[in-house]
Amino acid sequence: MAKLNFGGVEENVVTREEFPLSKAQEVLKNETVAVIGYGVQGPGQALNQKDNGINVIVGQRKNSKSWDKAVSDGFVPGKTLFEIEEALEKGTIICYLLSDAAQIALWPTVKKHLTPGKALYFSHGFGVTFNEQTGIIPPKDVDVFLVAPKGSGTSLRRMFLQGRGLNSSYAIFQDATGKAFERVVALGIAVGSGYLFETDFKKEVFSDLTGERGTLMGAIQGIFAAQYDVLRSKGHSPSEAFNETVEELTQSLMPLVAENGMDWMYANCSTTAQRGALDWWKKFRDATKPVFTELYESVASGKESQRSIDSNSKPDYREKLEEELKELRDSELWQTGKTVRSLRPENQSTKPEEQNDNVENLFKKMIDEHDPIR
Repeated sequence: MAKLNFGGVEENVVTREEFPLSKAQEVLKNETVAVIGYGVQGPGQALNQKDNGINVIVGQRKNSKSWDKAVSDGFVPGKTLFEIEEALEKGTIICYLLSDAAQIALWPTVKKHLTPGKALYFSHGFGVTFNEQTGIIPPKDVDVFLVAPKGSGTSLRRMFLQGRGLNSSYAIFQDATGKAFERVVALGIAVGSGYLFETDFKKEVFSDLTGERGTLMGAIQGIFAAQYDVLRSKGHSPSEAFNETVEELTQSLMPLVAENGMDWMYANCSTTAQRGALDWWKKFRDATKPVFTELYESVASGKESQRSIDSNSKPDYREKLEEELKELRDSELWQTGKTVRSLRPENQSTKPEEQNDNVENLFKKMIDEHDPIR
């Protein structure tokens, strides 16, 4: 483990240099890693482990879309693909990658297969942290830990195939065997992490739920919508409003921030843009900080987790989710976005209506991947 300086604060991190894939393979050589669930994180994590030479199997409901996807991805029924209970029995490390709501429903089945010495692996601290709501209380004689990639399973897989890695956090909740650290770090490397930073279950889920509702998804959509609406109300065309709100940010500026940091991006834009950004960023910080504080307190109090459990456990949740996604999809902002994207040079061979079909399929995929019984 290395100690690195993050803005003046030293943190423990694990890199591929000090914990190479060969070491991960050695740690896991006698393990059978059972990936339970093949929806959002399951495919990327399972396939990356498979390609990295780890003995990985998948547990999924037979005759489901996810079962068929696992087959198409190369997992073989009866050899590396099994019904959930058989996979739970065979696995020495259980990667519990179902949705939070599905984890609650399946927990009694999982728990009976957690025999002494096994390990229970999560990619989210939700179930254990909010155990008063979820009922997920692991036995004392198994290791319990998590690796949480900082992105979707799709991104994890894509970056792996590109020879890159997605940053991940890791945490140990329970070390029953004395091997929890080696096991969790080996799995973190095996699933394709670029590097691993240390956290705990509570901090992981608090930061994750805040981020998803905040700058990663909720806040950014709210800011997009607010600026777009103001520009439109002042007479700007849809294409101009979209380009100045979304397209320039995502296509030009954010890649520069990702590569070099916000300070570098500021220093390499026009002096007029620099002046405006420097004058206004603190106003936006001060205006939104109370909202982020309210959000974090809602997460920490358990309100957000309970709302997620209640909402995602309802039999009609898929229909209601589709209605909410449809509101986004059919808005002028994102309808304009379809046309703008079709005009990018790399998309010129794609007709706008064909791209619209692709976006429709993407939203349907989002709904399928959030199926709590996947």
